[in-house]
Amino acid sequence: MKFRIRYGLQAVFRRIHINRQYKDRLFRMVFRRKRELLDLYNAVNGTEYTNVDDLTVITIDDVIYLGMKNDIAFLIGCDMNLYEHQSSWNPNMPLRGLLYFADMLRGYIEKNGLDIYSSGKIKLPVPRYIIFYNGTREAPDKSEMRLSDSFMEYAGEAALECRAVLLNINKGHNKKIMDKCKRLSDYAYFIQAVRDYAVKEQSLEKAVSLAVEECIEKDILADILRKNRAEVMNVVLTSYNVKQHNQTLKREGREEGREEGIRAMVEVCRELDIPDAIIKEKLKEKFNLNDMDADRMLDN
Repeated sequence: MKFRIRYGLQAVFRRIHINRQYKDRLFRMVFRRKRELLDLYNAVNGTEYTNVDDLTVITIDDVIYLGMKNDIAFLIGCDMNLYEHQSSWNPNMPLRGLLYFADMLRGYIEKNGLDIYSSGKIKLPVPRYIIFYNGTREAPDKSEMRLSDSFMEYAGEAALECRAVLLNINKGHNKKIMDKCKRLSDYAYFIQAVRDYAVKEQSLEKAVSLAVEECIEKDILADILRKNRAEVMNVVLTSYNVKQHNQTLKREGREEGREEGIRAMVEVCRELDIPDAIIKEKLKEKFNLNDMDADRMLDN
């Protein structure tokens, strides 16, 4: 039932050809100048840097073989900052962050001529990972995501960890940060305006056009929208493979339905006082689960 409802809602919006990545690219546009990026850093950290030359942009285009692109990365003081924007919920951001930081640290070592085989300890900048989230899923003002949450088994300290701080930048959240960084507040306003108009209009193109006009009139990202209106429109309206997206949703719906069926079976078996060892064997036989997945379903 959950799958049918979820897929049905997607069908309602098929007429709107949305590129779910557009907000991520627009985020880079909004903060591509050092002045705005420095203001954002100050707002997040409660600092008062004023000299843009204190900031060095180190954004990388691709990471290893995955073809991922990060949004913004920069050095300031002792910090190596990675700022990412997310419009959809992604629990794998810490893993992405690990790959990003590995590449950035390698670049830092090479650029500064550091020798990792030296007998002396190399001094490295402190990784700081911030995710700016304004998707539709409910989230607190501030939360943490950790790489260790994805480990198959976790007892004690692992050799690796990556901690991402997620900041909700939807309307009504993180007011202190939004008040201190007008650019971030304006960005969030524009995204919400596009979202609101998309509900009312027949096409996303019309929705974006109305959002642009409203924001220019209210002096919200007006410098970008006036000068780069066509670019912004193109970024938002980049073609999106709806068929592929719907196939992904369909697959995810089947997987969710399968897990619900497994949980229901476990519940019924336990009500009948069937030992977990026997239930586990039944799960492995009926659903083709391995030992680890069968144990996970028993623990849920």
